[in-house]
Formats: sequence, structure tokens, C-alpha cells
Amino acid sequence: MKLTLSVLKADIGSVGGHTLPSRRVLARVEEIVREEVGRLLRDAYVFHIGDDIVLLLSHTHGVRNPSVHELAWKAFREGTQVAKEEGLYGAGQDLLKDAFSGNLHGLGPQVAEMEFEERPAEPFMVLAADKTEPGAFNLPLYLAFADPMYSSGLLLSSELRPGFRFRIMDLAQTERDSYIVLDAPERLYDIAALLRDSHRFGIESIWSRRYGEIAAVVSTTRLRNIAGRYVGKDDPVAILRTQKIFPATEEFGPPFALAPFVAGDTRGSHHLPLMPVKANTPASTFFCVPMVCGLAFSLKEGRFSEPVDLFADPVWDAVRARVVEKAQEMRRQGFYGPAMLPMEELEYTGIAERLKELEREFS
Repeated sequence: MKLTLSVLKADIGSVGGHTLPSRRVLARVEEIVREEVGRLLRDAYVFHIGDDIVLLLSHTHGVRNPSVHELAWKAFREGTQVAKEEGLYGAGQDLLKDAFSGNLHGLGPQVAEMEFEERPAEPFMVLAADKTEPGAFNLPLYLAFADPMYSSGLLLSSELRPGFRFRIMDLAQTERDSYIVLDAPERLYDIAALLRDSHRFGIESIWSRRYGEIAAVVSTTRLRNIAGRYVGKDDPVAILRTQKIFPATEEFGPPFALAPFVAGDTRGSHHLPLMPVKANTPASTFFCVPMVCGLAFSLKEGRFSEPVDLFADPVWDAVRARVVEKAQEMRRQGFYGPAMLPMEELEYTGIAERLKELEREFS
């Protein structure tokens, strides 16, 4: 049986600013989705990261299925209605179009999907980020799938030794999707040359070279490319299959413990470290530091086990303390230099308008 995992995420309103969705909004979204378990869906799980609601759905209908995407659209729309009734901030913020057009791509929500034959034991992870950019997972996934300093399975496992195939998307292309496919380890330097620029390039998917099996998929939606203006950060989601022919679950931890600097922060215009947090954590009032949560599941005939919260282990408290120090040091620079994003990332914000006005005063 071919199974499809779909992760769909949107900010449809939050309490007191960009913090977290209300209990009523979450309940309504989950109610809509749960009605289809046993019919359209095999299973479903709903959680949030910061102010973004995440839907994890399993089904047998393949990627970009109109019925599955329409269900998610309906859940987000009805959740938005509750958010408006409660007067929540940014109600429907990520729903950038008025009508459903067949699938959620290009409508605002983040989408990551993969289809595969379920293994006898099928462990997988879901990553969800808030207050950051599509390329925020570039470095952790590069280290987990291509660097033996972090992923010891590349040395110790004959299953992993042939390496992985990276499909990388040019996020600056707005007319059409533009990809390049590069193999690790042979094209490692070329992969690094692209992924170092997390504003421009992002991993779209990763594949096992030995078996041709999909290993990871990451959302690549850029909200500014849809809206033509700054409407919030892109907040990616990802699905990662783990164990056996893929890196072990625990090999993904150390890359995220690095807490790389990524785009995000308040108003989406600064660089701050990516903080690993527990699922269902509100967005931080400390400058809206970018956050990522991870849940691990086992899968059997399309049904989910209870999740394991990957960043709830006490060891992550020490990581978070170091992330706060990194963030404080960067924010002490305020608007200056690398503390803020480069101009090509700010062109959709008010600073670009201000600079155009100032240009007229130059002589």
C-alpha cells in the first residue's frame, strides 16, 4: 500500500499578537479534520508552533490531492472565522487567496508531502518552525544527511554509505519552480555553495541514492512571492523518515543543537539563532526568536502512534540557554550590519519605501 503523509501549516490568528492560537481556534480546526478520519484520511494529528497551526494527515490519495488540500483549506477557513469572532490578531493572515483552487500551493499555507511504501516499522519526524524562512533547515539537514562529523551512520552503516541526493530549489524564482539535483558526497561543495545562502536556496527534498526512497521533504512557499509584500515569515515544515536506510532519529539532534542564525525575528527582518522548543510552545516575546519543534511518530497502516517530543529532553534546556545568549549578542547590534537582513530580503518592507524617498534627496 502506498501511503501519503501531508503536513500543512498556517497562521490564522493568535492571542495578544503573534503568540499562539486560541483553544477555540485549535479545537475547531481539529474538529473539521477529525471528521474525515476513517473516510478521506487514515489518521490525523493537530498541534501548533508559535502562532502557526500544523496539520499532520495520512492518507492513500497521493501528493497534491485536491480533496485532502480542500479539507485543510476548510479547516483553516473555519478556524479563521472563530479567530475573527474572538478578535484575534492576524486572523486568516496566511490565507492569501479568497477561493480554493485545487491545492494549497500558491494560496499561502506551507505544504510538505511525501508518498512511499510503508515499511514494517516506519518511524518518521515532523519539523515545524515559526518566525523564520524556508531555508532555515538547510544547515541541520545538510549535516544530518551529508556530514559524517554529525551523522555517524554515513561511516558506520552500509545502507547510508552511498549517500543522498539533494533536490534544491531557487526560492528567488517567481515565474516557475526552479530546481537542481546534486548528489552527496560527489557534489558536496556545490551543495554547500547553494545551501549557505538560506535566503535564496532551500532544500525541497532528499532521497536515498542506494534505494531511490524519499528521505525528507521541506515546504518552500514564500509568502511575499504570492502577496507581493511582506505578510509574515514563511515558517517551513518538513517530514523526515528515519532509521535503517536513513539517519537515526538521534542523529538529527546535534545539527539542531548548533542553533544556526536564520532570518526571522520581530517583523521578520533580522538574523537570530533557531531555537529548538517543545511542540505547542507560544512564540517568544524575546524578539520573536525563530523556533523549531520536532515530533517523532511510528506509523502502522497509516495510523500514528503517540508522538515523542524530540526537544523536550532536559538536555535541550542547556541548548536553549546558549541560544538566548547568541540572540542577545546579535540583537545588541540593533539595526546594524549582519544583525538585519540584506536589502534583497527587506525590499518588501517599509524600509524599502523609505530608501526610495531618501534617494530623491541625494545630490
